[in-house]
Amino acid sequence: MEFYEVIKKRKSVRKYKTDPIPDEVLNRILDAGRIAPSAKNIQPWHFVVIREPEMKKKVAEACRNQFFIADAGAIICGCALEKIAWGRMGNYMAAWPHDLSIALEHMILAATNEGLGTCWIGAFDEGMVKDVLGIPDGVRVVALTPVGVPAEEAKDRGRLNLEDIVSHDKFETKRDTERK
Repeated sequence: MEFYEVIKKRKSVRKYKTDPIPDEVLNRILDAGRIAPSAKNIQPWHFVVIREPEMKKKVAEACRNQFFIADAGAIICGCALEKIAWGRMGNYMAAWPHDLSIALEHMILAATNEGLGTCWIGAFDEGMVKDVLGIPDGVRVVALTPVGVPAEEAKDRGRLNLEDIVSHDKFETKRDTERK
């Protein structure tokens, strides 16, 4: 698939067939995350791949009962190694949430290129996910994604126009910047 076609085709899939993901396909997707950029090239990440049906159900429960993710062939849990991540982005924040997000997005686009669906899962109870997957202290769960064969066409939820989100040379927006 052509690159911009992949970007446009990626949608949040919330209904999956239970088909397994072939190892070679899953490994290509994981490798896309492995080669992602990170601050100072530290690569402060670890990915847990969940394929066993009972484990997928437990993870789905920890993701605020989003049980549709358990139907996908696999779930990828993106973990950040907080203690080794670069800590001075912008002189005020650590890089681990950004680094992990870039790597997971690489995987999501790779999955789209493979004809598979994904859904960025940010609604989860970190403590529950860590308990289910045996993730130690000092490692943060940033996001998860199911990876699987879509059971239906994902809905297009629309996007803002460029002029609504881009300014040139200085910050200008007509959008309300206060959260409601």
